[in-house]
Amino acid sequence: MVEQAAPTSGSGPAGNAVPELLALNEVDMDGHRPLPTGIDELDRVLSGGLLPGSATLLGGEPGTGKSTLLLQALASLAASGRRCLLVAAEESAHQVRRRAQRLGADVPGVFVVEATQLPAIVEAVSRSAPDVVVVDSVQAVSDPAVPGGAGSVPQVRECAQSLVALGKASGAALVLVGHVTKDGSLAGPRALEHLVDTVLSFEGDRYLSLRALRAVKHRFGPTGETGLFEMGEQGLKGVADPSALFLEDRREGSAGSTVTVPIEGYRPLVVEVQALVGRASQVPRRFVTGLDPGRVGFLVAVLDRRAGVPLGDCDVYVSVTGGARAAEPAADLAICLALASSLVGEPVAPGMVAIGEVGLGGELRRVAGMPKRLAEARRMGFTRALVPAPGPGHGHRAPDEVSVAASLREALGAAFARGWPLEGAGRGGRKTPPGSAAPGRTVHTLRGMG
Repeated sequence: MVEQAAPTSGSGPAGNAVPELLALNEVDMDGHRPLPTGIDELDRVLSGGLLPGSATLLGGEPGTGKSTLLLQALASLAASGRRCLLVAAEESAHQVRRRAQRLGADVPGVFVVEATQLPAIVEAVSRSAPDVVVVDSVQAVSDPAVPGGAGSVPQVRECAQSLVALGKASGAALVLVGHVTKDGSLAGPRALEHLVDTVLSFEGDRYLSLRALRAVKHRFGPTGETGLFEMGEQGLKGVADPSALFLEDRREGSAGSTVTVPIEGYRPLVVEVQALVGRASQVPRRFVTGLDPGRVGFLVAVLDRRAGVPLGDCDVYVSVTGGARAAEPAADLAICLALASSLVGEPVAPGMVAIGEVGLGGELRRVAGMPKRLAEARRMGFTRALVPAPGPGHGHRAPDEVSVAASLREALGAAFARGWPLEGAGRGGRKTPPGSAAPGRTVHTLRGMG
């Protein structure tokens, strides 16, 4: 009979040290404060910067500017005294230096190593002891001990797991770059999301200058925040006033144009929704940019059935200008007004913004954050707003300066300076049911709303 040794003090059943119990409010936070990158829009999304020992995955389609953004961030971090290491797994050091010179990011404190093998990267991190490590890209890294070529799912997963562990052990903030195809089918980044602390998505059309950085997952702050950049010859520049950028080329008084105020993260943005209604056809087409195509189809059906706007068999083209997005329901009313405006060739009332969700019954529903949406619209010079009316018994009252409507029919009557041209005509020429016409068409100013 073998006698088992009693566990020693401070050890668990398997002989491992018993983890120390800590009072949550006494956990030391001094060594875990974010490192600001010095790029305002990036720090906005990261809730202040990169946290030491954290792992961040930056994904996006090739050519959007991921490497440019990170090289600028490394230069800014180095200028503040941080030691930075760039693992160039896809480019040579000469190529990186050439880009850095063009961006003005050729500064002391940024080190580069050409490496595609995991052991070489581990050695470089150990020798340089950096504060921040960027691996560009994780699909180009391979481990000789793992079967499969670089970019395969086993290689990407095992290499990323080893790099994340290395970052946590060394205390360095790790950033992994991952390429994603347009349909998101590439296995690499999708297989890594559960391994990292933060997942950032860098989006933008390579033929347009606007880029959007969004936090899809963030253990150290809120998700949904958005940073906006403009790509130029000198690299990426943060957009301090995106509303002004989106409205820069807008022509007021054009039929088919309406302005709305979606919220990206915590920031309201004033954007223009444009619509074009084509001829009726047996198989009507729906072409949508910057919006949810399914939701646009739903709104076309509601306009047709609930508001007597004959669009069901027409070709419909709807877009948000300037490369912006307006995927939230708050843009519903603006989409409907833009479609109706294009159909009749009549512009909406000048200086107006439209904000509100549209229901299946044609009713208008309130959306969150209305005060800051209206304040942003007023800041951009808009003097009128059309919003949903508060529901029965609801304590909140809409400001007197804003015109309210309970239904899509009422909104159509209030949105046009000379009234809705098809007022009184429903589907097939039927008259509007009694009591459903717009009770008033006065659109009040936004004076005093900010």
